[in-house]
Amino acid sequence: MTDKEVLQCYEKTGGVLKGHFLLTSGRHSDTYMQSAKLFVHPEEATKIVAALAEKVAPYKPEVVVSPAVGGIILGYELARQMGLTDIFAERENGEMTFRRGFELKKGARVVVVEDVVTTGGSVKEVIALCRAHGAEVVACASVVDRSNGKVEFDVPYVPLLSMEVTSWEAADCPLCKAGAGAPYKPGSRGVK
Repeated sequence: MTDKEVLQCYEKTGGVLKGHFLLTSGRHSDTYMQSAKLFVHPEEATKIVAALAEKVAPYKPEVVVSPAVGGIILGYELARQMGLTDIFAERENGEMTFRRGFELKKGARVVVVEDVVTTGGSVKEVIALCRAHGAEVVACASVVDRSNGKVEFDVPYVPLLSMEVTSWEAADCPLCKAGAGAPYKPGSRGVK
């Protein structure tokens, strides 16, 4: 699947939002990639995830781990298509943790997946969590890399779509300076 085809799937399903947004990283942006809009369309989601599965397969993962909430559907569908186990990490008292009886076997080959990556903070937290449980993180992947290849991980990173979406520190946000009002937070950080 080409970058253009992935972007068309987001646009077709209403997943490219324009406005004034507060990102999970704390940065502001005028564009938001809302994967939830894409994943309510199973036919589109299946195509997207099949393309990502093809890129992830060479790393031979045994388990898919994703951060809640944004990565849960992606992680499940990737694991389903690849015949793997799927678990997710979620925040408890501000820290990523495994709950609900989820465990990782020592030495398990893990791919960490997230729907959209901007700074990579959540993915890095999940990588650290997996390693703390004795797993081997063989790669991380996302549907969208908003940094256009600028974000770095200490494992191979496999994005399906790389694009540059401008974001700003809150103090430097031209939308705030122009009086656009408080930014809207469509993401899941802080969901209880």
